[in-house]
Amino acid sequence: MSVEPVLAGRGLVRRFGGVTAVSDVDIDIRPGEVTLVLGPNGAGKSTLVNCLTGVDRPDSGRVLVAGEDVTGRRPDQFNRMGVVRTFQHTRPFGGLTVAENVMVGAHGRTKAGFVRGTLRTPGARREEAALRDQAEELLAQVGLPGRGGARPTDLPLADERRVEIARCLAAKPRVLLLDEPAAGLGEAEADALADLVRRLCAEYDLGVLLIEHHLELALGMADSVVVLDFGKVIARGTPEEIREDPAVRAAYVGTEEEA
Repeated sequence: MSVEPVLAGRGLVRRFGGVTAVSDVDIDIRPGEVTLVLGPNGAGKSTLVNCLTGVDRPDSGRVLVAGEDVTGRRPDQFNRMGVVRTFQHTRPFGGLTVAENVMVGAHGRTKAGFVRGTLRTPGARREEAALRDQAEELLAQVGLPGRGGARPTDLPLADERRVEIARCLAAKPRVLLLDEPAAGLGEAEADALADLVRRLCAEYDLGVLLIEHHLELALGMADSVVVLDFGKVIARGTPEEIREDPAVRAAYVGTEEEA
């Protein structure tokens, strides 16, 4: 019996003027599994992710979190429901330490609030201390033990990616959407990051949606694959099925006649 999706899109459509960027797309992200979205540039991958995280509202269709229709809600509301994401370009807060960057991820579930936090009440200080301890634990889990006091801008790109993932984990996610996490990394760094994502997916029972142009790396990480071209789903299946799919080959490398 199939596991219920923790995040799903049903009949999603998003238009920009006369261009349909996402056209009647269905997608399921299940706990403990990595779902890969593939497609050439302009296929609609980023628009799909934006629709699934509240950044864009679909023109039609529904977005569901654990079966609840959340279409049209704001990104912060998606975040509080456990839908969190990274971006292709890392965005660390340069004025904060690495640990403080991770702590930012827990902002949506803190209790102190602005006034208590500003006044540094005992309750606010206790909460901050607990969040700092948790941040150090998460940094250790992503392979950066003892680096909480560093500045993120002093870290290599591969470690910045790990800090970003730790920040997402601080939000206690149910779904993690990764937008090209291996972009700019060397082969060994990308392989290590892929191993980390697979481990965290299993340990936290996360549903992971992955966008990644490093094709073989991504297929090696994925449990299931959805392929987009011009906003439409042209194939779906296991990595092995996708490798052999003629429609996917045509979308990526063209037909023999075009070649």
